[in-house]
Amino acid sequence: MAAQVQTNLNSQSVLLEIGNGLRYLARQPIMDPKGKVRGYELLYRAGPDASFSGDGNMATRTMLDNTVIFGLDRLTGGLLAFVNCTLESLTEDMVRVLPPEMTVLEILEDMEPTPGLIQACIRLKALGFRLALDDFVWKPKFEPLVRLADYIKVDFMKSGLQERKILFEKLRGITKARLVAEKIETQEEYKQAQQEGFTLFQGYYFCRPVLLKSRKIPANKFPQIRILQLLRDDEIDLDRLIQLMKCEASLTYRLLRLANSPICAIRHEVRSIRTALIMVGDEAFRRIALLAITSELNAGQPAEILRMAFVRGRFCELAAELCALDSTEQYLLGMLSLLPAMMRFPMDKLAPELPFRKEICDALQGKDNSESTLLLWIESHERGDWDECDALAQAGGLNQQDLVMCYARAVLWAEAALQVAA
Repeated sequence: MAAQVQTNLNSQSVLLEIGNGLRYLARQPIMDPKGKVRGYELLYRAGPDASFSGDGNMATRTMLDNTVIFGLDRLTGGLLAFVNCTLESLTEDMVRVLPPEMTVLEILEDMEPTPGLIQACIRLKALGFRLALDDFVWKPKFEPLVRLADYIKVDFMKSGLQERKILFEKLRGITKARLVAEKIETQEEYKQAQQEGFTLFQGYYFCRPVLLKSRKIPANKFPQIRILQLLRDDEIDLDRLIQLMKCEASLTYRLLRLANSPICAIRHEVRSIRTALIMVGDEAFRRIALLAITSELNAGQPAEILRMAFVRGRFCELAAELCALDSTEQYLLGMLSLLPAMMRFPMDKLAPELPFRKEICDALQGKDNSESTLLLWIESHERGDWDECDALAQAGGLNQQDLVMCYARAVLWAEAALQVAA
Protein backbone atom coordinates (compact mmCIF):
# COMPACT_ATOMS: atom_id res chain seq x y z
CA MET A 1 0.00 0.00 0.00
CA ALA A 2 2.77 2.41 0.87
CA ALA A 3 4.17 2.47 -2.64
CA GLN A 4 0.79 3.05 -4.22
CA VAL A 5 -0.12 5.88 -1.86
CA GLN A 6 3.31 7.39 -2.38
CA THR A 7 2.80 7.33 -6.14
CA ASN A 8 -0.59 8.97 -5.87
CA LEU A 9 0.68 11.69 -3.56
CA ASN A 10 3.72 12.41 -5.69
CA SER A 11 1.53 12.96 -8.72
CA GLN A 12 -0.59 15.41 -6.72
CA SER A 13 2.27 17.25 -5.07
CA VAL A 14 4.21 18.00 -8.25
CA LEU A 15 2.15 21.16 -8.45
CA LEU A 16 3.44 22.15 -5.05
CA GLU A 17 7.04 21.72 -6.10
CA ILE A 18 6.76 24.27 -8.89
CA GLY A 19 5.53 26.87 -6.40
CA ASN A 20 8.96 27.63 -4.98
CA GLY A 21 7.64 30.51 -2.86
CA LEU A 22 5.75 28.22 -0.51
CA ARG A 23 7.54 27.87 2.81
CA TYR A 24 4.85 27.23 5.37
CA LEU A 25 1.23 26.26 5.12
CA ALA A 26 -0.92 25.20 8.05
CA ARG A 27 -4.64 24.82 8.53
CA GLN A 28 -6.73 25.21 11.65
CA PRO A 29 -10.23 23.68 11.84
CA ILE A 30 -13.40 25.66 12.50
CA MET A 31 -16.01 23.38 14.07
CA ASP A 32 -19.68 23.44 14.95
CA PRO A 33 -21.21 22.44 18.33
CA LYS A 34 -21.42 18.80 17.21
CA GLY A 35 -17.70 18.63 16.53
CA LYS A 36 -18.09 18.66 12.75
CA VAL A 37 -15.53 20.66 10.77
CA ARG A 38 -17.18 23.45 8.77
CA GLY A 39 -14.02 24.97 7.32
CA TYR A 40 -10.33 25.64 7.80
CA GLU A 41 -8.43 28.85 8.32
CA LEU A 42 -5.36 28.65 6.12
CA LEU A 43 -2.22 30.04 7.70
CA TYR A 44 0.61 30.97 5.37
CA ARG A 45 4.10 32.27 5.66
CA ALA A 46 5.97 33.02 2.46
CA GLY A 47 9.47 32.63 3.89
CA PRO A 48 11.58 32.51 7.05
CA ASP A 49 11.40 36.31 7.49
CA ALA A 50 7.90 37.03 6.21
CA SER A 51 6.26 37.31 9.61
CA PHE A 52 8.87 39.73 10.87
CA SER A 53 10.04 42.13 8.14
CA GLY A 54 8.43 40.86 4.97
CA ASP A 55 6.00 43.00 2.98
CA GLY A 56 2.42 42.03 3.83
CA ASN A 57 1.09 42.51 0.31
CA MET A 58 3.91 40.42 -1.15
CA ALA A 59 3.18 37.66 1.37
CA THR A 60 -0.49 37.76 0.34
CA ARG A 61 0.41 37.54 -3.35
CA THR A 62 2.58 34.51 -2.60
CA MET A 63 -0.22 32.97 -0.56
CA LEU A 64 -2.75 33.41 -3.36
CA ASP A 65 -0.34 32.03 -5.92
CA ASN A 66 0.39 28.96 -3.82
CA THR A 67 -3.29 28.39 -3.15
CA VAL A 68 -4.01 28.34 -6.87
CA ILE A 69 -1.05 26.04 -7.52
CA PHE A 70 -1.93 23.56 -4.78
CA GLY A 71 -5.70 23.67 -5.20
CA LEU A 72 -8.00 25.04 -2.53
CA ASP A 73 -10.22 21.96 -2.54
CA ARG A 74 -7.27 19.71 -1.64
CA LEU A 75 -6.12 22.04 1.11
CA THR A 76 -9.50 21.92 2.84
CA GLY A 77 -10.99 18.62 1.68
CA GLY A 78 -13.71 20.57 -0.15
CA LEU A 79 -14.74 22.61 2.91
CA LEU A 80 -14.71 26.39 3.26
CA ALA A 81 -11.32 28.11 3.34
CA PHE A 82 -10.93 31.15 5.59
CA VAL A 83 -8.17 33.26 4.05
CA ASN A 84 -6.56 36.35 5.62
CA CYS A 85 -6.57 39.28 3.20
CA THR A 86 -4.72 42.59 2.95
CA LEU A 87 -6.41 45.79 1.83
CA GLU A 88 -4.67 45.58 -1.53
CA SER A 89 -5.81 42.01 -2.17
CA LEU A 90 -9.44 43.06 -1.63
CA THR A 91 -9.55 46.45 -3.36
CA GLU A 92 -7.52 45.31 -6.37
CA ASP A 93 -9.50 42.07 -6.78
CA MET A 94 -6.44 39.86 -6.30
CA VAL A 95 -8.60 37.38 -4.36
CA ARG A 96 -10.70 36.66 -7.44
CA VAL A 97 -8.24 33.91 -8.35
CA LEU A 98 -9.90 31.89 -5.55
CA PRO A 99 -13.17 29.98 -6.03
CA PRO A 100 -15.89 32.21 -4.48
CA GLU A 101 -18.12 29.33 -3.40
CA MET A 102 -15.33 27.87 -1.22
CA THR A 103 -13.70 31.05 0.09
CA VAL A 104 -14.31 33.20 3.16
CA LEU A 105 -12.29 36.41 2.94
CA GLU A 106 -11.05 37.50 6.36
CA ILE A 107 -10.84 41.26 6.94
CA LEU A 108 -8.11 41.86 9.48
CA GLU A 109 -8.66 43.90 12.62
CA ASP A 110 -6.22 46.66 11.65
CA MET A 111 -8.03 47.60 8.41
CA GLU A 112 -9.81 50.94 8.30
CA PRO A 113 -13.39 50.71 6.95
CA THR A 114 -12.78 53.20 4.14
CA PRO A 115 -15.34 53.72 1.34
CA GLY A 116 -12.94 51.88 -1.00
CA LEU A 117 -12.82 48.81 1.27
CA ILE A 118 -16.59 48.77 1.77
CA GLN A 119 -17.23 49.00 -1.99
CA ALA A 120 -14.73 46.20 -2.61
CA CYS A 121 -16.51 44.00 -0.06
CA ILE A 122 -19.91 44.70 -1.67
CA ARG A 123 -18.46 43.79 -5.07
CA LEU A 124 -16.83 40.58 -3.81
CA LYS A 125 -20.00 39.47 -2.00
CA ALA A 126 -21.93 39.93 -5.25
CA LEU A 127 -19.47 37.50 -6.86
CA GLY A 128 -20.26 34.85 -4.22
CA PHE A 129 -17.46 35.34 -1.70
CA ARG A 130 -18.27 35.32 2.01
CA LEU A 131 -16.74 37.78 4.46
CA ALA A 132 -15.40 37.37 7.98
CA LEU A 133 -14.26 40.04 10.42
CA ASP A 134 -11.17 38.76 12.23
CA ASP A 135 -10.31 39.45 15.90
CA PHE A 136 -13.36 41.70 16.01
CA VAL A 137 -13.77 44.40 18.65
CA TRP A 138 -16.83 46.66 18.43
CA LYS A 139 -16.36 50.22 17.14
CA PRO A 140 -19.18 52.23 15.54
CA LYS A 141 -17.13 52.85 12.39
CA PHE A 142 -17.18 49.11 11.63
CA GLU A 143 -20.97 48.90 11.39
CA PRO A 144 -21.03 48.95 7.53
CA LEU A 145 -18.68 45.94 7.50
CA VAL A 146 -20.68 44.20 10.23
CA ARG A 147 -23.80 44.43 8.06
CA LEU A 148 -21.89 42.74 5.19
CA ALA A 149 -20.19 40.05 7.29
CA ASP A 150 -21.12 36.37 7.19
CA TYR A 151 -18.83 35.52 10.09
CA ILE A 152 -17.52 37.54 13.03
CA LYS A 153 -14.52 36.05 14.81
CA VAL A 154 -13.80 36.93 18.45
CA ASP A 155 -10.53 36.15 20.19
CA PHE A 156 -11.63 34.30 23.33
CA MET A 157 -8.25 34.76 25.01
CA LYS A 158 -8.07 38.53 24.53
CA SER A 159 -11.70 39.37 25.31
CA GLY A 160 -13.39 39.19 28.70
CA LEU A 161 -16.87 37.95 29.53
CA GLN A 162 -18.30 41.45 29.99
CA GLU A 163 -16.68 42.66 26.79
CA ARG A 164 -18.27 39.81 24.85
CA LYS A 165 -21.69 40.52 26.41
CA ILE A 166 -21.51 44.12 25.23
CA LEU A 167 -20.46 42.92 21.77
CA PHE A 168 -23.47 40.61 21.52
CA GLU A 169 -25.77 43.47 22.47
CA LYS A 170 -24.23 45.76 19.83
CA LEU A 171 -24.54 43.12 17.11
CA ARG A 172 -28.11 42.13 17.91
CA GLY A 173 -30.45 43.36 15.21
CA ILE A 174 -27.83 44.58 12.73
CA THR A 175 -26.29 41.31 11.53
CA LYS A 176 -27.07 37.64 10.99
CA ALA A 177 -23.39 36.74 10.90
CA ARG A 178 -22.32 33.55 12.65
CA LEU A 179 -20.10 34.20 15.65
CA VAL A 180 -16.82 32.27 15.78
CA ALA A 181 -14.98 31.87 19.08
CA GLU A 182 -11.26 31.83 18.28
CA LYS A 183 -8.45 30.29 20.33
CA ILE A 184 -10.65 27.88 22.22
CA GLU A 185 -8.09 25.57 23.79
CA THR A 186 -9.97 23.73 26.54
CA GLN A 187 -13.31 22.00 27.03
CA GLU A 188 -14.19 24.57 29.68
CA GLU A 189 -13.67 27.45 27.23
CA TYR A 190 -15.69 25.56 24.62
CA LYS A 191 -18.64 25.12 26.99
CA GLN A 192 -18.43 28.76 28.05
CA ALA A 193 -18.45 29.92 24.42
CA GLN A 194 -21.49 27.77 23.71
CA GLN A 195 -23.35 29.24 26.67
CA GLU A 196 -22.58 32.75 25.45
CA GLY A 197 -24.10 32.07 22.04
CA PHE A 198 -21.16 31.30 19.76
CA THR A 199 -22.06 28.77 17.06
CA LEU A 200 -18.60 28.05 15.59
CA PHE A 201 -15.34 27.35 17.37
CA GLN A 202 -11.70 27.53 16.36
CA GLY A 203 -8.90 26.01 18.40
CA TYR A 204 -7.69 22.65 19.65
CA TYR A 205 -10.16 22.17 22.48
CA PHE A 206 -11.23 18.86 20.92
CA CYS A 207 -7.67 17.57 21.48
CA ARG A 208 -7.90 18.38 25.18
CA PRO A 209 -11.06 16.61 26.34
CA VAL A 210 -12.04 16.13 29.94
CA LEU A 211 -10.09 13.00 30.88
CA LEU A 212 -11.75 10.09 32.65
CA LYS A 213 -11.04 9.83 36.37
CA SER A 214 -10.88 6.05 36.33
CA ARG A 215 -7.36 4.78 37.03
CA LYS A 216 -7.63 1.87 34.62
CA ILE A 217 -7.95 1.69 30.85
CA PRO A 218 -11.27 0.03 29.87
CA ALA A 219 -10.89 -3.70 29.34
CA ASN A 220 -12.40 -3.53 25.85
CA LYS A 221 -9.41 -1.44 24.71
CA PHE A 222 -6.80 -4.02 25.63
CA PRO A 223 -7.33 -6.28 22.58
CA GLN A 224 -6.48 -3.32 20.37
CA ILE A 225 -3.35 -2.59 22.41
CA ARG A 226 -2.34 -6.27 22.17
CA ILE A 227 -2.79 -6.07 18.40
CA LEU A 228 -0.50 -3.03 18.39
CA GLN A 229 2.09 -5.09 20.25
CA LEU A 230 1.90 -7.86 17.64
CA LEU A 231 2.25 -5.38 14.79
CA ARG A 232 5.45 -4.06 16.35
CA ASP A 233 7.14 -7.50 16.26
CA ASP A 234 9.57 -8.18 13.42
CA GLU A 235 7.53 -11.24 12.45
CA ILE A 236 3.79 -11.12 12.97
CA ASP A 237 2.25 -14.08 14.80
CA LEU A 238 -0.55 -14.34 12.26
CA ASP A 239 -2.53 -17.00 14.09
CA ARG A 240 -2.51 -14.96 17.30
CA LEU A 241 -3.43 -11.82 15.34
CA ILE A 242 -6.40 -13.53 13.67
CA GLN A 243 -7.58 -14.82 17.06
CA LEU A 244 -7.54 -11.29 18.50
CA MET A 245 -9.18 -9.79 15.43
CA LYS A 246 -12.04 -12.27 15.66
CA CYS A 247 -12.93 -10.66 18.98
CA GLU A 248 -13.01 -7.23 17.31
CA ALA A 249 -15.75 -7.38 14.66
CA SER A 250 -15.85 -3.64 13.98
CA LEU A 251 -12.07 -3.51 13.75
CA THR A 252 -12.03 -6.40 11.28
CA TYR A 253 -14.68 -4.62 9.22
CA ARG A 254 -12.59 -1.44 9.10
CA LEU A 255 -9.48 -3.41 8.19
CA LEU A 256 -11.14 -5.17 5.28
CA ARG A 257 -12.64 -1.90 4.02
CA LEU A 258 -9.19 -0.36 3.99
CA ALA A 259 -7.62 -3.39 2.33
CA ASN A 260 -10.24 -3.20 -0.44
CA SER A 261 -10.06 0.59 -0.85
CA PRO A 262 -8.36 2.46 -3.72
CA ILE A 263 -5.41 3.41 -1.49
CA CYS A 264 -4.33 -0.25 -1.53
CA ALA A 265 -4.89 -0.73 -5.30
CA ILE A 266 -5.61 -4.47 -4.97
CA ARG A 267 -7.41 -5.94 -7.98
CA HIS A 268 -9.06 -8.86 -6.22
CA GLU A 269 -11.47 -8.54 -3.30
CA VAL A 270 -9.92 -9.29 0.09
CA ARG A 271 -12.26 -11.21 2.38
CA SER A 272 -10.08 -12.36 5.28
CA ILE A 273 -7.27 -11.10 7.50
CA ARG A 274 -4.95 -13.85 6.28
CA THR A 275 -5.66 -12.99 2.65
CA ALA A 276 -5.14 -9.30 3.37
CA LEU A 277 -1.66 -10.02 4.72
CA ILE A 278 -0.74 -12.17 1.73
CA MET A 279 -2.14 -9.76 -0.87
CA VAL A 280 -0.82 -6.44 0.42
CA GLY A 281 2.40 -7.63 2.03
CA ASP A 282 3.68 -7.43 5.58
CA GLU A 283 4.61 -3.72 5.74
CA ALA A 284 1.42 -2.50 4.08
CA PHE A 285 -0.67 -4.79 6.27
CA ARG A 286 0.84 -3.26 9.39
CA ARG A 287 -0.03 0.18 8.10
CA ILE A 288 -3.68 -0.49 7.24
CA ALA A 289 -4.13 -2.44 10.48
CA LEU A 290 -2.87 0.57 12.41
CA LEU A 291 -5.22 2.84 10.47
CA ALA A 292 -8.12 0.57 11.37
CA ILE A 293 -7.12 0.40 15.03
CA THR A 294 -6.71 4.16 15.28
CA SER A 295 -10.12 4.66 13.66
CA GLU A 296 -11.68 2.29 16.17
CA LEU A 297 -9.94 3.96 19.12
CA ASN A 298 -11.35 7.29 17.96
CA ALA A 299 -14.93 6.00 17.85
CA GLY A 300 -17.32 8.56 19.32
CA GLN A 301 -14.80 11.42 19.13
CA PRO A 302 -14.66 14.23 16.51
CA ALA A 303 -13.38 13.01 13.15
CA GLU A 304 -10.91 15.90 13.08
CA ILE A 305 -8.87 14.12 15.77
CA LEU A 306 -8.48 11.15 13.46
CA ARG A 307 -7.60 13.42 10.53
CA MET A 308 -4.88 15.11 12.59
CA ALA A 309 -3.56 11.72 13.72
CA PHE A 310 -3.31 10.56 10.10
CA VAL A 311 -1.50 13.76 9.09
CA ARG A 312 0.91 13.53 12.03
CA GLY A 313 1.66 9.86 11.43
CA ARG A 314 2.29 10.22 7.72
CA PHE A 315 4.33 13.41 8.20
CA CYS A 316 6.57 11.82 10.82
CA GLU A 317 7.06 8.78 8.61
CA LEU A 318 7.99 10.81 5.53
CA ALA A 319 10.23 13.23 7.42
CA ALA A 320 11.99 10.42 9.30
CA GLU A 321 14.19 9.92 6.25
CA LEU A 322 15.48 13.49 6.63
CA CYS A 323 16.94 12.88 10.09
CA ALA A 324 17.87 9.18 10.11
CA LEU A 325 15.00 8.11 12.36
CA ASP A 326 13.09 4.83 12.12
CA SER A 327 10.14 5.59 9.81
CA THR A 328 7.90 2.88 11.31
CA GLU A 329 8.44 4.13 14.85
CA GLN A 330 7.89 7.73 13.77
CA TYR A 331 4.66 6.76 12.00
CA LEU A 332 3.39 5.15 15.19
CA LEU A 333 4.57 8.10 17.29
CA GLY A 334 2.67 10.60 15.14
CA MET A 335 -0.48 8.50 14.84
CA LEU A 336 -0.72 7.68 18.52
CA SER A 337 0.24 11.12 19.86
CA LEU A 338 -3.49 11.90 19.96
CA LEU A 339 -4.48 8.81 21.93
CA PRO A 340 -5.44 10.87 25.02
CA ALA A 341 -7.97 12.79 22.91
CA MET A 342 -9.29 9.57 21.39
CA MET A 343 -9.53 7.50 24.56
CA ARG A 344 -9.88 10.34 27.11
CA PHE A 345 -7.06 8.92 29.20
CA PRO A 346 -3.85 10.75 30.13
CA MET A 347 -0.76 9.72 28.20
CA ASP A 348 1.13 8.81 31.38
CA LYS A 349 -1.44 6.04 31.89
CA LEU A 350 -1.46 4.96 28.24
CA ALA A 351 2.25 5.04 27.39
CA PRO A 352 3.30 2.16 29.70
CA GLU A 353 0.82 -0.09 27.88
CA LEU A 354 2.25 0.69 24.45
CA PRO A 355 4.89 -1.58 22.86
CA PHE A 356 7.59 1.06 22.26
CA ARG A 357 11.15 1.79 23.29
CA LYS A 358 11.56 4.08 26.27
CA GLU A 359 12.60 6.98 24.03
CA ILE A 360 9.36 6.75 22.04
CA CYS A 361 7.26 6.52 25.20
CA ASP A 362 9.09 9.57 26.55
CA ALA A 363 8.38 11.46 23.31
CA LEU A 364 4.69 10.57 23.57
CA GLN A 365 4.66 12.05 27.06
CA GLY A 366 6.07 15.33 25.82
CA LYS A 367 9.71 14.89 26.74
CA ASP A 368 12.21 16.64 24.48
CA ASN A 369 14.56 14.10 22.91
CA SER A 370 15.86 13.23 19.45
CA GLU A 371 12.81 11.05 18.77
CA SER A 372 10.37 13.87 19.47
CA THR A 373 11.75 16.46 17.01
CA LEU A 374 9.33 15.76 14.17
CA LEU A 375 6.30 15.47 16.44
CA LEU A 376 7.15 18.77 18.14
CA TRP A 377 7.64 20.40 14.73
CA ILE A 378 4.26 19.38 13.37
CA GLU A 379 2.50 20.34 16.62
CA SER A 380 4.06 23.82 16.31
CA HIS A 381 3.13 23.91 12.64
CA GLU A 382 -0.50 23.12 13.44
CA ARG A 383 -0.59 26.16 15.72
CA GLY A 384 1.11 28.38 13.16
CA ASP A 385 4.01 28.90 15.57
CA TRP A 386 6.60 29.60 12.89
CA ASP A 387 9.29 30.73 15.36
CA GLU A 388 9.20 27.35 17.08
CA CYS A 389 9.23 25.57 13.70
CA ASP A 390 12.36 27.52 12.79
CA ALA A 391 14.05 26.70 16.09
CA LEU A 392 13.28 22.98 15.88
CA ALA A 393 14.42 22.72 12.27
CA GLN A 394 17.63 24.59 13.00
CA ALA A 395 18.40 22.48 16.06
CA GLY A 396 17.87 19.29 14.05
CA GLY A 397 19.76 20.50 10.98
CA LEU A 398 16.61 20.12 8.86
CA ASN A 399 15.55 21.97 5.72
CA GLN A 400 12.23 23.77 6.16
CA GLN A 401 11.22 23.32 2.52
CA ASP A 402 11.64 19.55 2.84
CA LEU A 403 9.53 19.52 6.00
CA VAL A 404 6.76 21.56 4.37
CA MET A 405 6.72 19.21 1.40
CA CYS A 406 6.35 16.25 3.76
CA TYR A 407 3.47 18.04 5.48
CA ALA A 408 1.68 18.80 2.20
CA ARG A 409 2.00 15.18 1.08
CA ALA A 410 0.77 13.98 4.48
CA VAL A 411 -2.37 16.17 4.20
CA LEU A 412 -3.27 14.62 0.85
CA TRP A 413 -2.64 11.12 2.11
CA ALA A 414 -4.69 11.71 5.26
CA GLU A 415 -7.70 12.96 3.31
CA ALA A 416 -7.63 9.79 1.19
CA ALA A 417 -7.22 7.55 4.23
CA LEU A 418 -10.00 9.26 6.16
CA GLN A 419 -12.51 8.72 3.37
CA VAL A 420 -12.17 4.95 3.64
CA ALA A 421 -11.61 4.78 7.39
CA ALA A 422 -14.65 6.87 8.39
